[in-house]
Amino acid sequence: MARARISDAVGLAAVVAAVAPQQAVVSEQVAPQQVVSERQAVAAEGEAVTPVHPVAGGLDRQTLATAVRYTLQLLAERAKGNTVEVRVPPFGAVQCIEGPGHTRGTPPNVVETDAQTWLALATGSLEWMPGVESGRIHASGQRADLRGYIPLAGLPRSAA
Repeated sequence: MARARISDAVGLAAVVAAVAPQQAVVSEQVAPQQVVSERQAVAAEGEAVTPVHPVAGGLDRQTLATAVRYTLQLLAERAKGNTVEVRVPPFGAVQCIEGPGHTRGTPPNVVETDAQTWLALATGSLEWMPGVESGRIHASGQRADLRGYIPLAGLPRSAA
């Protein structure tokens, strides 16, 4: 079953929080640490609160997951097709890029990486070849190359 589309407002807020967790976020958004503090304050008052599971940099897992899923969604929308599967376990996977597709089993062209590396790649703070050469990005198959599709325009650049 397909997930509902993540709105641009929610997705961008998650990306901003994920790529700049130590910086205050401008405008009406708040820094991730402030969100955690507000949730803890609400919990102290006895109201139901979504559990916060901190990950690297103090960012909660739900925000990281939203940022990853939103950027994968953008990639799939901008590079329509099913030739390459991009995996960011455990948060998501999409098929993208026009060309010969597959219908069953493991796809012949796969890109896989962790969440922080994916966000660095999607926001432009990590380039494709250095990521592949360092082993942070695993790409298999002739067409498993995202150059020309990343970074995703309109996203804030991460500091990493």
